[in-house]
Amino acid sequence: MIGTGQVGGRHQGSRLILRNARLADGALVDVEIDDGVIAAVIASTQGDVNAGAREPARAQGSDHDIGVDVELRGYLLLPSPVEPHAHLDKALLASRVSNPSQGLDGAVTAMREAYATMTEKDIARRALLATVEAISHGFTAIRTHADCGDGIGSRSVRVLVELREQLRDVIDLQVVAMVRSITGSNGASNVAMLNECMLAGADLVGAAPWREPDPRAALDQLFDVAGAFKCGVDFHMDETTDTGTFVLLKLIAAVRDQGFGAAVTASHCVSLGMQIPRVIRETSRTLAVSGISVVALPQSNLYLQGRNHKTKKLRGITPVGELLAAGVTVAGGGDNWRDPFNPMGRIDAFETASLLVSAAHLSPQDAYACVSRGARASMGLPSVTIACGSPADLLAIRAESLDEAIAGASEQRMVIKAGRIVSNTTQSQTLLPSLHRLVYDAGKS
Repeated sequence: MIGTGQVGGRHQGSRLILRNARLADGALVDVEIDDGVIAAVIASTQGDVNAGAREPARAQGSDHDIGVDVELRGYLLLPSPVEPHAHLDKALLASRVSNPSQGLDGAVTAMREAYATMTEKDIARRALLATVEAISHGFTAIRTHADCGDGIGSRSVRVLVELREQLRDVIDLQVVAMVRSITGSNGASNVAMLNECMLAGADLVGAAPWREPDPRAALDQLFDVAGAFKCGVDFHMDETTDTGTFVLLKLIAAVRDQGFGAAVTASHCVSLGMQIPRVIRETSRTLAVSGISVVALPQSNLYLQGRNHKTKKLRGITPVGELLAAGVTVAGGGDNWRDPFNPMGRIDAFETASLLVSAAHLSPQDAYACVSRGARASMGLPSVTIACGSPADLLAIRAESLDEAIAGASEQRMVIKAGRIVSNTTQSQTLLPSLHRLVYDAGKS
């Protein structure tokens, strides 16, 4: 049985103490949190316990108390993950909107045909359900793209902006207005719609310049809009294994030529991984110098790309290791959460981290850094560490180590946003008595 509950708000003078938490480096500590900020990290005086004696996380007191003590013996305490690239307007549509081709173009077509069925109420319901699942899994911030332009208008953006305000106390939402083609036949009307969406409260300008008839002209127009609204941009880039499609170089040039000073994020960048090693190294160094962040999205790109190769299938993922080695800010994201672009997705940073270990060949430590520290940096959020003075955006998960947390992805998690417990999921398990005894005895040894 799994139960998820939310506990009270952050109050002036509130205090939260996390007892006997295991850190990623193995240390056992007590963490004191005051007014949403970590006030002290102290070595636990209660000593270690073996796995067989683990106790479930529990809170003493209520959400309105001045001080709350939480026992985290048997839990790993981490900076919370954040989701740098989601599509909440499309979330949970997979069972309703089919993609027979299972490829990218088929997903795009399926979504365009589905626009007419996506009412504001429908978008709001699915986005809320997906966000609550994300919160229960540990996310304390989400950047979501929202389609806008011909066929969909501004309704996705308006709904997600409203959701952002409704959930402001429990999660940080950033809304990217993802405009359809602005250099095609409907370009003028789509630019007008993008401006409408920015006025409606979108946080960033988004698009897929690599699919434009004139990518550089599109980039210049998009930067003009972002400049007018004094905001950053987050673009879908080169979501293909075709080495000849390399609009990322045009993005780098546009940032340089425009002297664009706000944050720039390039998501996907799949074709970069198909280039020869010298080009990958040079492009990675240029990205680092330019300050452009890259978001790797392993699950959707592994699902969508490489389908036309019957053998020697290409791996649809940006070269994460090379980017990190060059000093690029790299984030790991989930992208599509059960929609025509990807029918899978647990809405879980540990799933993304696991794929970064398996498909991008990162260490578990680097993989988790991509879904936490790197993702946070790409979103312009404050850094979180388990140290005095850090914002208390934390995740406790039932595990003894980071390797176990990523591999096992236990549902038993406590999520803390700004010093406030926003979700606490527990499980109960009943074993055959003889099996229970074996497990208990193994834990004591």
